[in-house]
Amino acid sequence: MNQQRVAELIRELLIEIGEDPDREGLCDTPQRVARALDDLTAGYRKSVEEEINEAIFESHANNMIIARDIEVYSLCEHHMLPFFGRCHIGYIAKKKVLGVSKLARIMEVYARRLQIQERMTEQIAREVMQAVDAEGVGVVMECRHLCMMMRGVEKQNSVMTTSSVLGSFHGPATRAEFMNLCLRGS
Repeated sequence: MNQQRVAELIRELLIEIGEDPDREGLCDTPQRVARALDDLTAGYRKSVEEEINEAIFESHANNMIIARDIEVYSLCEHHMLPFFGRCHIGYIAKKKVLGVSKLARIMEVYARRLQIQERMTEQIAREVMQAVDAEGVGVVMECRHLCMMMRGVEKQNSVMTTSSVLGSFHGPATRAEFMNLCLRGS
């Protein structure tokens, strides 16, 4: 991302909305916003393969593995406003497992892009399934969307929940176990 070009565009935006980009509180804002956008959209410049970095290990475990309450922050592609919440990722391994931090890193690749929660949930599930050839994968996301809270309908307590299940997680017993374990204490 060309941070200098983004800073120029932010300066123009400040002028367009009626602000003076040279006033004391705003003189460094274009550069700060450019740096923030570089960080918030870093997922466009990363790949799942790089983030996993070969942290896949042989395992004979054939049980459910769940990472719960992973903080997620993203930007809505419709208004470029933040949405944030928790992501729960579970899978049943066949012969390989991921290093636990890699589940969060897979999520971050997709969260650090302009997104919709529904698509991101499915993308994470698909990547985990592919990374370890899992028997099944489940992902649940519970997020608050500032586009719903700050503007439009202005519903402050709304939470959007999405889920994506693949493979053996389509079975009612496995799906129920996953949902019970990942949403316990929510």
